[in-house]
Amino acid sequence: MAKIAVIIDNLFEDSEYIEPAKAFQDKGHQLIHVGLEAGKTVKGKKKGTEVRIDKAVGDVSVENYDALLIPGGYSPDQLRVDEKAVRFAGDFVKSGKPVFAICHAGQLLITAQVLKGRRFTGYKSIIQDIKNAGAEFVDQEVVVDGNLVSSRNPNDIPAFVKESLKKLS
Repeated sequence: MAKIAVIIDNLFEDSEYIEPAKAFQDKGHQLIHVGLEAGKTVKGKKKGTEVRIDKAVGDVSVENYDALLIPGGYSPDQLRVDEKAVRFAGDFVKSGKPVFAICHAGQLLITAQVLKGRRFTGYKSIIQDIKNAGAEFVDQEVVVDGNLVSSRNPNDIPAFVKESLKKLS
């Protein structure tokens, strides 16, 4: 089964973490929570869901994981100011391994400068940012472009999970 890195920080969108995480675990995949500080507990923005960070982003390598999940909310915007988080996400996209990005997750990938020439979707407030990064914005519930699976918002979670699980099989 796949070993999935979940890059996450405070004020993540609870449902965009909980629902994919449960679906992945239900299929036997392992989640490793990667954040700015190992041992720290981060909380969701709406329900206060608590997630304990297993590994600091500076201590991980793409080679040790099979896929990357980036939940939305304010978490990606906070992670994008950390050069190690940006490098990890960017290296993941470049590796060709699956990257699952929902809602505001695109902010981290925009900062990593890995969306140029790709088809991608995200929350409406980052549409222009996606275009400015050189990507083709596609207004669909889920967009699959090579190793990238992206969705717009929590309403798209069922389609997002379905396509993400396909990439893991």
